Amino acid sequence: MRTAIITISETGRHVADILKQETQGQLISRADVGRCWPDYDAFVFIGAMGICVRTIAPYVTDKHTDPAVVCIDSTGRHVISVLSGHVGGANELTARLAAALGVEPIITTQSDNQGLWALDTLGSRFGWTVCTPANPADGMNDIIFNFVNCLPTALLIEAHDAGTDYLLRTLPAHVRLIHDVSEAEDCCLLIIVSPFVHQILHDTPPTMRVIQYVPRVLTVGFGLSHHPEDYRDIRNQIHDTLLASGIRPEAIREWCTIDVKADEPFISELRSHQTEVRFFTADELSAVDVPTPSDIVARHVGTPSVSEASAILGSDQGRLILNKVKGKNWTVAVAGHRHASHIEIVGAGPGDPDLISVRGRRMLEHADLILYAGSLVPRELTDCHKPGAVVRSSASMALEEQCQLMKEFYEKGKLIVRLHTGDPCIFGAIQEQMAFFDREGMHYHITPGISSFLAAAAELRSQFTIPERTQTIILTRGEGRTPMPEREKLHLLARSQSTMCIFLSAAIVDDVQRELLTEYPESTPVAACYHLTWPDQRIFRGQLKDLADIVHRNNLTLTTMLVVGEAIDNRHGLSELYNRHFTHLFRQGETEKGN
Repeated sequence: MRTAIITISETGRHVADILKQETQGQLISRADVGRCWPDYDAFVFIGAMGICVRTIAPYVTDKHTDPAVVCIDSTGRHVISVLSGHVGGANELTARLAAALGVEPIITTQSDNQGLWALDTLGSRFGWTVCTPANPADGMNDIIFNFVNCLPTALLIEAHDAGTDYLLRTLPAHVRLIHDVSEAEDCCLLIIVSPFVHQILHDTPPTMRVIQYVPRVLTVGFGLSHHPEDYRDIRNQIHDTLLASGIRPEAIREWCTIDVKADEPFISELRSHQTEVRFFTADELSAVDVPTPSDIVARHVGTPSVSEASAILGSDQGRLILNKVKGKNWTVAVAGHRHASHIEIVGAGPGDPDLISVRGRRMLEHADLILYAGSLVPRELTDCHKPGAVVRSSASMALEEQCQLMKEFYEKGKLIVRLHTGDPCIFGAIQEQMAFFDREGMHYHITPGISSFLAAAAELRSQFTIPERTQTIILTRGEGRTPMPEREKLHLLARSQSTMCIFLSAAIVDDVQRELLTEYPESTPVAACYHLTWPDQRIFRGQLKDLADIVHRNNLTLTTMLVVGEAIDNRHGLSELYNRHFTHLFRQGETEKGN
């Protein structure tokens, strides 16, 4: 956000200096505000509100184009959102500046103060297109008036994305979920989130206001004749076809087709509209079952379907909502992205339930099945599950049992969370599960977690990278029943004398100590960290020569992290980052005296 800062008097100069550093803003004079009005996203006045208002009054035109304006008194005690609170971002900037000054933000927008949705910014927040009736009387101001005054409101959701998750999670008391437009007859406001055409938007009852948000959740698959002359018109022809079929073109997320069409002029035409285009091979497309295969298409390009198969593949095996339609030089099909069945592999963090990510916690709260690594993950992490959810430990299950259980829930259209300790991508044993998901065409995603090596650094109150001494962290394990690659033997990794975090190796600590001593000095600091962040956490410090004795004497076994390196408890060495003479992107360094 390009920010201009205006000080009315020298009294506010100290406030301006803080805000200039916080926002990377530019100091301008009050006399330059008019000239600079189009050049900045925000204007921050430090001084009296009256002077602020009189200064900007000649330039204020429209809430959709005006910059954000914030006014702060010269003592820095009151930060007030003045203009363009939602669309221009003044409310968000006010909160940010108030936090920088350690004071309370003053925001007068009714929806913010009531904790209601900001309907005028929902579209930009989630990438939705906003549609309102053509009648000026049904404009956004009337819609917002009905909503913030808590008049009966109906919400129709016909798609799924992060935005709809947010709406469902924060549903106000005066908003009722409906499944069909006809259920909104007694409401003063109808909010629609849908990729489909709704006639009520153009034929609105006089007592109702309507707004529709169109999320980008659809995939278009298309076939194309060879170098059609009318390629510049094809996009509009397809849009007209979608509208006639009850689908809003604004809902298209991407266009997909066969790779042999990559050099067609129509592809360049699509990209000139900032459109994402994906390509699939004939082999990939021919493996997809479609309702209207074509022998003619198969003879020409090696697959019985291009448009329908591309739509299905592009939407992650989603459901066709428009079967193949033929145009003059093209075919088109549309699929919606599958969102019901899903597997989320979630990193549980090191153990403390407070250290799981916000997204991980949210997934646990919505999951129909939680399958957690019971030998490594505290069950308390699953206590947030919804009523009726199935919570199972995988500790006694073989891989085949785990996969079969997840597949059973997946085939019922359920949300599955596979909960792994730490970060699932580090010694998480998820590769074989992902191979199964790939073979079965199951949709999955990974939510990262805080690894135990990060928890070790935090609990040891140590920075594992020390300027000019050690800039490398090695995450590894000792060689137990699972062999280590020859090039990754501990004694070879130890040659760098970096900070080393050793997983899964308490049971073979004698071998670990012996290998490390071939390169590290005997006096190298070590730490044995048991059950990091769990209620029974124990941490033992010492020197490398005593590591095995520390582990044996304290009966440390599973879930013990071994840390080796001079970074432990180090307090020497300064980073250049905060050196006042060091210049970087956000700060100009001071010139040393005598230079």
